[in-house]
Amino acid sequence: MSATPSMAGGNEAMVLREDRDAVAILTLNRPAARNSLSRAMIEALQAALDGIARDAAIRCVVIAAEGPAFSAGHDLKEITAHRMDPDGGRAFFAETMAACGEVMQAVVKLPQPVIAAVEGVATAAGCQLAASCDLVVAAETAKFCTPGVDIGLFCTTPGVALARAVPRKAAMEMLLLGEMVPAAEALRMGLVNRVVPRGEALHEALVLAGRITARSAVALRLGKRAFNQQAGLPLAEAYAAAGTIMVENLLAEDAAEGIGAFLGKRAPEWRHR
Repeated sequence: MSATPSMAGGNEAMVLREDRDAVAILTLNRPAARNSLSRAMIEALQAALDGIARDAAIRCVVIAAEGPAFSAGHDLKEITAHRMDPDGGRAFFAETMAACGEVMQAVVKLPQPVIAAVEGVATAAGCQLAASCDLVVAAETAKFCTPGVDIGLFCTTPGVALARAVPRKAAMEMLLLGEMVPAAEALRMGLVNRVVPRGEALHEALVLAGRITARSAVALRLGKRAFNQQAGLPLAEAYAAAGTIMVENLLAEDAAEGIGAFLGKRAPEWRHR
């Protein structure tokens, strides 16, 4: 087990990384600011994800947070300060949205499955981050919200992740009304996979991560990539893309081992290749 801080914008550890065997836990670490996604926080999270993507020893990732909020979204104080820029903040706003979009895509593109462990509230870009993860475990007291409409700023970019996680009308209801969605309702609409007692989200996420890491890493890596690739394709193209990945998977050592173990009625011994 090891813990490493990801630094950005000074000496403050914006994102903490702790490795437990094959699981990396990334903890958002701006509790006083409700883990708002400042540019420094976004950069720290991007750096942590880039490091994990290159780490073959890590087979699953859990994203958690310090304090009472998972993430309150973009840092509105930082955004407001840049309205005094000569261009009214246009360049900073554009760079911030691009960086945020990149980090959300990094979660989706990460070879390893990613689980969000949500305690407290996940609002705006914080909700976007949870929705971008492959699985979400939420405490029963957790709430999800895209409240930008309340302050004249429609949650357009969070809507990208939300629309890919829940049905269209459920996404639009969240975006148009900006209301807090309790964990139980988020479970019903498909934004959340598991609801657990308060304080147990990280524990349950780690239980799921342990079950995931017991599988072949090569199968998980190929499977996640194929799922995300085919999801946006027409039916025929989706089957063609998925079939190509299935062939690649069948040629992997672990597939031969797994099938042989199943036929031989024994436990497989994964080589993760």
